[in-house]
Order: sequence, then C-alpha cells, then structure tokens
Amino acid sequence: MGPSKMDFYKNGMGKFNGGDFEGAIAEFKKALEIDPNFGDIHQSLAHIYERQGNLDGALEAAKKAVECNPDDPLAHTSLSMFYQRKGMIPEAEKEQALAAQLSAKNP
Repeated sequence: MGPSKMDFYKNGMGKFNGGDFEGAIAEFKKALEIDPNFGDIHQSLAHIYERQGNLDGALEAAKKAVECNPDDPLAHTSLSMFYQRKGMIPEAEKEQALAAQLSAKNP
C-alpha cells in the first residue's frame, strides 16, 4: 500500500514550515487526489497562496476549507480574513460572526 493522505499532509506541512511552498503544494495536491474534501489541506493551501500573493487562490481555497469543515471556526476565520483583504466587508463580517458562533458552541 502506498502513502496515505496523512503522509502527504505531513510531508506537505514539513515543506510548508521549511518555506518550500511549491513542494508543499505538490504534496497537498497528492493528498487531495486521495481525498478531495480534506479540509485541512485546503486551509493550508489558502495560507500558501496568501504568502505567494495570490489572494484569489487563497480565497477559493479558504471557501473550499469551509465547505469541507463547516463546523471549524478557524476555517471561517481564515475565510473572513481573505474576504477582508479583498475588500469584501459584508462577507468578511458574516464569516467572522459564524466563527464566533461556532467557537461559543465548542469552547
């Protein structure tokens, strides 16, 4: 049996933490081939794209992270941040409110 999605995720995080964003993206994409709804991968990709200056890519990845993990306050917080950076203030406020509600439910 080959590497699991978690193996690719861990490899990707190691590369991400080491500043090898292209290597991390490659590992994360391998994990997504196994599980396209791996929310933590989409969340990580959003932050890589942000660091690369690709706000549109970051926003799309953050939306996918929320879609995969609708109960994760961190996913909503990230999406709110990317909306804010794009000047989409009503959307940002909505996501921040959702994050606050979810945090209150699961402290």
